[in-house]
Amino acid sequence: MSTQASNTRPETLPALIPHLICDGAAAAIEFYKKAFGATETVRLHAPNGSGKLMHASLQINGATVMLVDEMPEHGSFGPKSLKGTPVVVHLYVKDVDAAFKQAVDAGAKAVMPPTDMFWGDRYGQIEDPFGHRWSMATHLRDVAPEDMQKAMAEMKPECGTSA
Repeated sequence: MSTQASNTRPETLPALIPHLICDGAAAAIEFYKKAFGATETVRLHAPNGSGKLMHASLQINGATVMLVDEMPEHGSFGPKSLKGTPVVVHLYVKDVDAAFKQAVDAGAKAVMPPTDMFWGDRYGQIEDPFGHRWSMATHLRDVAPEDMQKAMAEMKPECGTSA
């Protein structure tokens, strides 16, 4: 039996949740389990017998990530169909080097190996087998905004590295 909602969102969910479209959402779930230690919380199949997932939900480091299969008939395409993505999902982890290796060992493509960055994080990027970009970082030190700005001003414009 349904009741009137007492809030604008379920109390168990944050106000902002990445919702990824994947060509092969069931395989993506298994990849995220191996790569990020994800825990599956919901899996709902399409009622038409296609085997496609209409909705799935995972927990990664305490954060919710939703995903769904591509459904071109509804204008729902993943990064591979779109030839890339303009979005990067960011993930803070205890040990970025270990997390990066785990993701690559699970099948991710290394895009940028973990590197100590001027803003105080050790930071790297991967692309998952479904075309989604993920950045991951471990915070090393607090850096004042004016020091970040100074470090940015000293970068070589052609390659984005320090002079």
